[in-house]
Amino acid sequence: MRKLVLLFTGLALFLVACSNSGIEEHFSIEVQDFAYTDQDGNTFEKSELDGEVWIASMIFTNCTTVCPPMTANKVRLQQALADADVEVELVSFSVDPTIDTPELLTEYITERGGSFDNWHALTGYTDQEIKDFAAKSFKTLVEKPDGTDQVIHTTSFYLVNKDGYAIKGYNGTKAEEMQDIVEDVKKLN
Repeated sequence: MRKLVLLFTGLALFLVACSNSGIEEHFSIEVQDFAYTDQDGNTFEKSELDGEVWIASMIFTNCTTVCPPMTANKVRLQQALADADVEVELVSFSVDPTIDTPELLTEYITERGGSFDNWHALTGYTDQEIKDFAAKSFKTLVEKPDGTDQVIHTTSFYLVNKDGYAIKGYNGTKAEEMQDIVEDVKKLN
């Protein structure tokens, strides 16, 4: 029994030592490389985020359910990060790229109070590409059922560390979780 306790204690210490970020990491998933079109019509690549902490989310402009509160919360997050003088990049991937042009994404975010100082709204890929990207990079589903203009997607905001790994998810529909993101980002910067 004593050996079992020592084994579990050692394993716990090893796991804590492996995560020296000071935050409770939920997972460790390498975000795949990408080169997509941003809100200005320019190519934006994952390599531009190398060495940066960033927050990823998935939205679409025609969404009638979760995207409006998620976008409002990302605007709250953007302001909270600025107020805390914390530098972090925000990235929103459209899950409806056949509809969401750079112009529509710009309009959607600016109408809700967001700015593009540190926020990148991405499109310019196929439905299948975003479906595959979401599955590989965030282990999440993107699905557009037949007969509807709505897309099933995650409501999570993903914290991505400086090494390009998604390490924690937050409920993007809950305003109170935005301060948790700010606190966790402070620990990574």
